[in-house]
Amino acid sequence: MAQIHGHCDPQFEALKALFQKNLDSKAEIGASITVNLGGKNVVDLYGGFTDEACTRPWEADTIVGVWSSTKGVTSLALLMLIDRGLVDPYEKVAKYWPEFAANGKEDIEIRHLLSHTSGLSAWEDRITLEEMCNQDFAASKLAAQAPLWKPGSASAYHVFTFGVLITEVIRRVTGKSLKEFVAEEIAGPLGADFQIGLKNEDITRTSDVIPQKDEPSPARGLPEEGSVAFKSMMHPGLDTGMLQREEIRRADLGSLNGFTNARGMNRIFSVLALGGEVDGVRLLSQKTIELVFEEMADGIDLATGMPVSWGVGYALGGRGFVDFMPTGRIGVWGGWGGSLFVFDADRGLTFTYAMNQMSHRIMAEGREGQYVRAVYESLGVEV
Repeated sequence: MAQIHGHCDPQFEALKALFQKNLDSKAEIGASITVNLGGKNVVDLYGGFTDEACTRPWEADTIVGVWSSTKGVTSLALLMLIDRGLVDPYEKVAKYWPEFAANGKEDIEIRHLLSHTSGLSAWEDRITLEEMCNQDFAASKLAAQAPLWKPGSASAYHVFTFGVLITEVIRRVTGKSLKEFVAEEIAGPLGADFQIGLKNEDITRTSDVIPQKDEPSPARGLPEEGSVAFKSMMHPGLDTGMLQREEIRRADLGSLNGFTNARGMNRIFSVLALGGEVDGVRLLSQKTIELVFEEMADGIDLATGMPVSWGVGYALGGRGFVDFMPTGRIGVWGGWGGSLFVFDADRGLTFTYAMNQMSHRIMAEGREGQYVRAVYESLGVEV
């Protein structure tokens, strides 16, 4: 039987029991869950196995690829430059990246990149994974093309392009790659076990990614070829084994190749729940945190086909398809298959979840939605 390790304050026993139930039923193979409240980790649990055959236990330092939860750290990196006055969220992207102004993009602003409203949710022409791993190539292709829709008028989730666009702004402003910036200015100062890409020495403590076993929702078929949704999802497309490829592990992909666990993610996203500072390490001012919750888009996302409200860098919690939490100053996003982070600035609460058994049913329909509901119920908050 899969064992749960770590600690859990008695108030959150229902969350621990739910985690154990999912491990016992094999809905979970291996996972970690952390809840920080007011600066204290009140839940820090891990358990199960790192492989589908259940031969290798999930340990305290096990890490796993968290797919698009990586985007949350990428957003934080650019928000830090905004906080320092090096980037203006309402300034034109072309001020920092002159080539970007080509083909009708001269008026796109930094806030549009961070809110998935830039018109650049995809490359117009399909590119390969290898080409996407080449930041110079991938960024130059985006700089040269026209927007896929009128920038600022609607959102379309930037599945792959988000990391490339934000990374290029960071490179132009700081001279650092995203990987370097995160290591030196976020994970390092916070002591957070998080990395963009994967170092060779950490491969042995990295969990496998286990493909989905459940059936996808019948309402979500493939989008129409040539549509914004199709290009966003299929240029270049995802496969569950890609995080094991060496070129992906080495790459600087701020959209999808972060490796961490729930504790590592929580250490980072607690910055946004706790006023910009964790244990004396300040990354953001309160003013920049308030910027995060300014609504930039609200409606049916052109890429996902789901209702979503976007702030600056994050989806706004309690609305649309992330309605499994209260409304308020809450930011949220997750990764393909189920990883999730939630930061609640109204309650000083941060929830994070990293797992290896992927699912087609995510967010409100997924295990992560169950866990978030259990946390708020334990706090007496109605969802």
